Formats: sequence, structure tokens, C-alpha cells
Amino acid sequence: MSEWFETTEGIWTKVWNTLGRGVADAKHPARRPTFATVSSDGWPEARTVVLRTADQDAGTITIHTDLFSDKINSLRAHPRAALHIWDAKQDLQIRLQAEVTISSGAQTRTLWDRIPDHARQSYGVTPAPGTPIKTALDYVKDPDPATFAVLQCTVTGIDAVHLGADHRRVSFSRMGHWQGQWLSP
Repeated sequence: MSEWFETTEGIWTKVWNTLGRGVADAKHPARRPTFATVSSDGWPEARTVVLRTADQDAGTITIHTDLFSDKINSLRAHPRAALHIWDAKQDLQIRLQAEVTISSGAQTRTLWDRIPDHARQSYGVTPAPGTPIKTALDYVKDPDPATFAVLQCTVTGIDAVHLGADHRRVSFSRMGHWQGQWLSP
């Protein structure tokens, strides 16, 4: 029987299983991917986010954020993002490219109602995220459903690298119907 990293199908399955584990397990490395955007003035930006859903059939993932965070302005200017995950136990690097849609307000109210109180603390801060303040704690957390946003990321491409004894790299694209293409690592 072959190892998962020996076939494009095995890597495809491992990528989506890894994303699913990130959603389900708060301690899994896929739980907190790096989320990269381009600012409205053209600068690259990267930050850690929390993976909330991963739907292999739809080829989508979701992230929650504050509607007034810098990433929202960046996504309004350039509605695309890249995500990076490193799973050291599997020697697996996953890079995703995605087109991003921002939902908020009435569109997200039902989801907001299901978020535990401790998690709501991340959505609604005064002054708004990124605003200069005089001291490190010169802000107030004020959970507010009007500041809650969901980033629906439609994955357009996946680049996966297994860094085992023999390195293997494969790409998948939505346009290519997710057929794996081996690449030189």
C-alpha cells in the first residue's frame, strides 16, 4: 500500500483532511493559518487567522473577522487572499489561493447568535482595530454583531509540498477541475 504523499489523490485527500482537522481541533496547526492580502496601496500583508470551516465539495473555507480590521479594506480593494499552513508532523506545507467575499450584518446574524460569549470579544473594539492609542490597553472590547464579518474564501488553487526524504510538490486548480499536477519542488 502506498503512502498518502506518493499520489496526487493522496495529497489532495491529506490537504482537505488537514483543513478539516484545523476546523475541528483548536490545537492543530491548520487551525491558525497565515492569511495574506495586498493592501489598498499595494503592500503585502500577512496575519494569523482562525479557520472556521472547510468544505471540500464546494472548495471553500471561511474566516471570521472584525468588519473594521485592515484586512477588510485590503479585500475591498483586492478581493483575493493567500493562506499558508505548515504541519510539521506531516512535513506538509499547504498554500491556498482564494477569491474572497465579505458578508456582514443581517447575512451573518444567525451565525453571530451561535458564537459563544468569549469568542464574541474579538468582534467589536473601540477605537477600531489599527487605530493609534496612547497606551497598550487604551481600548475597550465591546462585542457587536454589526462589526462581525465572515470571509467566504472560494479556493482557486492549492499548492502542496511534502518535505519527506524525497520532496514532492503538487498543484491543484479549480479551473483544472482539481486534477493534480506534479511540480518540481
